[in-house]
Order: sequence, then structure tokens, then C-alpha cells
Amino acid sequence: MKLKVQSIHFDADRKLLDFVEEKIDKLNQFYEDIIDSEVFLRLDKSSDKENKITEIKINTPGKTMFASEQCKSFEEATDNAVEALRKQITKHKEKSRGM
Repeated sequence: MKLKVQSIHFDADRKLLDFVEEKIDKLNQFYEDIIDSEVFLRLDKSSDKENKITEIKINTPGKTMFASEQCKSFEEATDNAVEALRKQITKHKEKSRGM
């Protein structure tokens, strides 16, 4: 699976990029047909403490799935977005199997 990570309005450090990559790789456990994924890490300009936004888009054969989360840290937002995608993947697999 190809992974593309973009940081918007800041420069992501290696530790954060490795964390995101590790979390995205775990999605392969649930669905091995993931073609590629794009992750957007965005720092919102608001004065709110929850100004870190993670958006994840994954492409599978015939379907694109997307999740976006806004939290106090990129790690928390990434965790929540990956969990939302895991639920979408599980639902998609159940539908495709006719359950």
C-alpha cells in the first residue's frame, strides 16, 4: 500500500510521521485490498486548543473511504480517524459478503 502524508501550515517531525504510518499500516489487518492512502495533517489557525486536524482517505477497489478528526494532538486525531475508518472497512466488508 502506498502512503502519502502531507502536513499543512506546519512541518511534521519524523516521530509524528512514523506514528501515522504505523497506524495506517494497521488498517491492512482489517482489509488487505487497500490500494493507497493519503493523510492530511492540518494545523487550524483558530485559538481553540483542539486545533489539530487529521484527515485520512483510503482507496480500495470500487470504494474510497474518508475520515476526519479534530483533537488536541495529532496522535489523538489520528487514532480517532483510524478507528472511524476501521468501522467503515468492517461495514464495507460485511456488505460485500452479503451479511
